[in-house]
Amino acid sequence: MSPSDEQHWGQTRTLMFIMMGLWAFFSFFIHMFVTSLNSIVIAGFPLGFYMAAQGSLIAFVVMLFWFARAQDKIDRDHGVAEDE
Repeated sequence: MSPSDEQHWGQTRTLMFIMMGLWAFFSFFIHMFVTSLNSIVIAGFPLGFYMAAQGSLIAFVVMLFWFARAQDKIDRDHGVAEDE
């Protein structure tokens, strides 16, 4: 592997670990506190319910688009983008 390839995969690996950490946070960590978050009410719904039912899904969609954009930037910086 050339140094550029190693740098590309290093940045890709770092991005993947960040995304996995965020995924774990929104999948498990937030949901551990659902009962304590239920004491906070927003728009008639307990915050724990909202975070479990809607908040995590919104976070996952935002993460998906952010990941695609960040990976595309990494690929373009190293000359391995699909449309090049």
